[in-house]
Amino acid sequence: MPSAPTTSLDLSDPAFLADPYPALARERARHPVAWHEPSQAWLTFTHATVGQVQRDRRLGRHWVDREPRDALEPFNLLHRHQMMEHEPPTHTRLRRPVASAFSRGHVERLRPRVREIAAGLLEEAGPDRFDLVTAYAEPLPVLVIAELLGVPRAHVGDLRRWSQAIVRMYEVDPGPAVVDAAVSASVDFAALVRDLAAHRRRRPAADLVSDLVATELSQDEVVAAVVLLLNAGHEASVNVLGNGLVAALDPTTLDSTAPDPTAPDPKAPTSHERTLEQALAGAPVARAVEELLRVDAALQLFVRTASEPVRLGEGPGSVVVGRGERVCALPGAANRDPAVFADPDTFVPGRDPNPHLSFGVGVHFCLGAPLARAELAEALAVLRERRPGLHLAGERVRRGTFVLRGHTRVPVAG
Repeated sequence: MPSAPTTSLDLSDPAFLADPYPALARERARHPVAWHEPSQAWLTFTHATVGQVQRDRRLGRHWVDREPRDALEPFNLLHRHQMMEHEPPTHTRLRRPVASAFSRGHVERLRPRVREIAAGLLEEAGPDRFDLVTAYAEPLPVLVIAELLGVPRAHVGDLRRWSQAIVRMYEVDPGPAVVDAAVSASVDFAALVRDLAAHRRRRPAADLVSDLVATELSQDEVVAAVVLLLNAGHEASVNVLGNGLVAALDPTTLDSTAPDPTAPDPKAPTSHERTLEQALAGAPVARAVEELLRVDAALQLFVRTASEPVRLGEGPGSVVVGRGERVCALPGAANRDPAVFADPDTFVPGRDPNPHLSFGVGVHFCLGAPLARAELAEALAVLRERRPGLHLAGERVRRGTFVLRGHTRVPVAG
């Protein structure tokens, strides 16, 4: 394997997991792409190379069953039929019916309901201190996606638990306990969706599962699509809202054009806390949402495999990726590239333009992006209207994972 450029990043180091951005910045300054021996893959660090990986059709997703196959068959079955694990024409065939169902107005129909759910969760959280993740950011998207799909509310707790178990398999080195939990969740999740799909075939309703069972998708493909929509829609929104609001409310990430949070302000509980009103600085909600998506990416790594030799990057720092070699795109590094973003480590609520790569580009552009944006916009608007004095109020706890970066606890008050 080439001797240069290389990187020795430890993707499991606790210090790196706590804050990967200084290390990613150092790597990005050295090279746009480098070989990473521990993962046997190329890592891309710049906005240009991450974008190239996302766009280049020669770098694709090609599902290979996890081993041991027999033990992991329930997990493999869900992914073997998912659109994101394939390239055209299979990807096109699997994506088209789901995209068509999404285009029938389901997202806009749900907007008022998203706001209603968000307001209800905030009311339940109480008038003062609460956990932003468990009381607000986590239940909101799973309640919304459950309504969109037509999953009974009684199963919402199961959906959250199954989703969290399955997505932990995407980390760099999942242990035996993670694998066992993911397989068990895959069995239970698939069984629920099969039962729901069978019911919707007999009695269609105004939901996405009813739309999907009326298409040419097979039963396994319907199940895979529903699980993907739940997992992707839930995990991304939870972590974007949690990560982004922590960045917004942390005084150390203050936008230089925003009001000084240390200045006298009767709405601020203390002189060193930064309120939501200060953090958003009058910016339009739509722009603030894009900055939530950019500043601390929920998805930090995704993998592509070269179907033929591909040159990544330009000039002396470019490399040729050989056929069959893997490339890992790092959206978090791309979203803080100073060649594209001014003050890239700063939360700038009105940033425009904001060409972040959090939803991807090309044929694998996130199908649920409109729903995610709607959820985030309504969630942020409700917080802004009802809790303008919201501020961080205790120690935050990270999930301790890299690929899907997020928090398990974010105490807030105000």
